[in-house]
Amino acid sequence: MSLRRVAVVLGLLETFGPISMDLYMPALPRLATDLDTSDSLAQATMSACMLGLALGQLVLGPLSDRYGRRRPLLAGVGLFAVLSLVCAVTPSIELLLAARFFQGLCGSAGIVIALAVARDLADGVELVRLLALLTTVGAIAPIVAPVVGGQLAPVMGWRGIFAVLAGIGVLLFVLALTALPESLPPGARQARGGAREFGAVLRDRLFLCFLLVGACGGAAFFTYLASVSFVLQGSFALSPQLFSICFAVNAVMSVIGAQVNRALVRRVGPARMYAIGTTTTAVAAIAMVVAVVCDAGLLGLLIPLALLMLASGGTQGNGSALALSGHRERAGTAAALLGTASFAVGPLVAPLVSLSGTSPFSMSLTMAIAYGCAVALVWLAVMPRLRHQARQDVEAVPT
Repeated sequence: MSLRRVAVVLGLLETFGPISMDLYMPALPRLATDLDTSDSLAQATMSACMLGLALGQLVLGPLSDRYGRRRPLLAGVGLFAVLSLVCAVTPSIELLLAARFFQGLCGSAGIVIALAVARDLADGVELVRLLALLTTVGAIAPIVAPVVGGQLAPVMGWRGIFAVLAGIGVLLFVLALTALPESLPPGARQARGGAREFGAVLRDRLFLCFLLVGACGGAAFFTYLASVSFVLQGSFALSPQLFSICFAVNAVMSVIGAQVNRALVRRVGPARMYAIGTTTTAVAAIAMVVAVVCDAGLLGLLIPLALLMLASGGTQGNGSALALSGHRERAGTAAALLGTASFAVGPLVAPLVSLSGTSPFSMSLTMAIAYGCAVALVWLAVMPRLRHQARQDVEAVPT
């Protein structure tokens, strides 16, 4: 199978996160009404899934280093489909929260193992370019899902949307079973897993820096995911259909950012592109705060938000490639830690932001603080270490 075809399969498998969130996001207000619960608890169903997506990676990533990529992947995808049906029939918010957690736990297989497979197949700049292809394919979900969800929400409600998720899970299981070969041969697998492998990765201080930046970015992005439907439909009175279109436009901006990065990374380099992208996201987030404070209206919020999505789409692949560069033999474990950092902090931050009500100001301020911390880490910790590492590599070359 060609690398481009593998990228298509991996990109589709990485959609578990977006489809688990974006497809039913337009129905969140109706879910809160149907289950007689608050906006904060309705948003917490997203947090529960994200927490499952985070913790599941810590289990399935190392398992894929030890037993190969296919078996953990197929088990996770199959159980995701089953748990989606459980979500569709749950009678209470408490049971829905539990089902969403385990749905995310199983769906994490597609996210973490797709990244590990990419690391098995490529390195350096070529890994960045492969990850850009994955981003492009994977962006089908955040582009299509909210639009489809916005059309389905008035017709079948959130329960019907979870049934659709179960069908998508079945299709992805068949795709993984038939179209994705094993990328980790038995001789390259880790005989032992667990704490020893995690310790080996976490002793890499540069990797820890990328981990912290990823946590900040995850907090900002999940605040956006959990808040934007309430902000655009509540504060700006958009219909579910118009909200879905706005959300899809932002996803398109992320795709454009990934392709711009893919085109420039050979010339500029992953480290510089990473620094530029992170800085731009922080500037755009601050511009969102200014627009809200100055009462610039809907367009005043959407324009810097689109710039933020453009920059973030070109940043993630660089960060992942740079962080994984020294951990080829533990790609599943390293990918699990990166994914957990991105997925674990957001579910804790977003419900706290919405406790006193979700507003354009609370959303934009939280995103600005998180991206501000990320850019400070990049310039004060990541870039100096990368420059030091580059000098060491030059000195190690025999003259």
